[in-house]
Amino acid sequence: MTQTTEAATAVRQPKPFRSPRRIHRAWFVAAVTFVTIIGAAAFRSLPGLLIDPLHEGFGWSRGTIGAAVSVNLALYGLTAPFAAALMDRFGIRRVVAVALTVIALGSGLTVWMTAPWQLMLCWGVLVGLGSGSMALAFAATVTNRWFTERRGLVSGILTAASASGQLIFLPILSWTIETYSWRPAAVTVALAALAVVPFVWLLLRDHPADVGLKPYGAREFTPKPPPVTGAARRALTVLSSAVRIGPFWLLAGTFAICGASTNGLIQTHFVPAAHDHDMPVTAAASLLAVVGVFDVAGTIASGWFTDRFDARRLLAVYYGLRGVSLLFLPMLLGQSGPSVHPPMVFFIVFYGLDWVATVPPTLALCREQYGEDSAIVFGWVLASHQIGAALVAFLGGVARDAFGSYDVVWYASGTLCAAATLMALMIKRRRTTAVPA
Repeated sequence: MTQTTEAATAVRQPKPFRSPRRIHRAWFVAAVTFVTIIGAAAFRSLPGLLIDPLHEGFGWSRGTIGAAVSVNLALYGLTAPFAAALMDRFGIRRVVAVALTVIALGSGLTVWMTAPWQLMLCWGVLVGLGSGSMALAFAATVTNRWFTERRGLVSGILTAASASGQLIFLPILSWTIETYSWRPAAVTVALAALAVVPFVWLLLRDHPADVGLKPYGAREFTPKPPPVTGAARRALTVLSSAVRIGPFWLLAGTFAICGASTNGLIQTHFVPAAHDHDMPVTAAASLLAVVGVFDVAGTIASGWFTDRFDARRLLAVYYGLRGVSLLFLPMLLGQSGPSVHPPMVFFIVFYGLDWVATVPPTLALCREQYGEDSAIVFGWVLASHQIGAALVAFLGGVARDAFGSYDVVWYASGTLCAAATLMALMIKRRRTTAVPA
């Protein structure tokens, strides 16, 4: 009788209140990172739009202007591994806030330039250093610290942020240049970079432990590691260790071709190449903005695929399709004229889906091969990406001056993508055993 009464009393007792499930803070940090990369993407939208205005306004050759862009792209990549180490030393917020300020300074000073060396200093050196300090290594560091699950998806989303910024700024900057001049466009880039600094300083956090949380998907709390001194020494030490392993050279080689066939080629030379075929600058810039639209979808989808499929095979497919599309581009440009025809739109959509879809699987392979040092190793791999981009940005301008067209550049880049397909399939997987924390 007593047991029955106790059981009934237990049944009648109200259930404890459970608060609704809260969204993990990691997603808010990812959102702030996304907005930051969008705001800083203005500087990536401008170089291809500057070639013709600077050539006409100052009489500088396209090779000279391309050299400044190549310095920008090279420093963008070479700074990345040191920036990842600096984030371990001083924190993400400080490094990114300073980087955005340097970008704003370099872009703003170009308004008063009168000589090529000033373009090289302001746009090449200052903007290159600032942009490199918050390159994809920024996204890799945030992903590694705040997430243990959904890393492929998050890296895809953050990579797509740059394309989203391109989508926003390219039409605005092209309209500004055509309506007014290139100087107001440079000021717009400076203001966009400065506008993001308060978001970074007030909302971004360096580590989950700063707010007493576990990384998203982690089972155990991870204490914040102490600041790592000797950022430059660590970046070089990690590089010296990584180069002894075969996959590093394959990853660096494929990513160099990725940069050569995207940032250095399409982003820098597509607008002037289309203008050579009588396409208005605003129309060509709008096509690049459409690339940004589909780049967002393609990169996020690539992150989702990376969580489920072999990253090497994904890279092989991406590079193979990109190479085929580039081989058709000279014919499409020759048929375009002042209007945009459906085949060109198809190319833009197809190429946009593949634009930076290579980033999530490349980052996943770096993480698989190099563990805790993966962000710094990815920074060095990104450096090779930007060196490839810098070479094509410069050589593309030289080829245009020498041959009067960009056709040889499109064909050479398509051939390089075929080589990248084979290199991606040569990467050996590393089998790792989980170690208890």
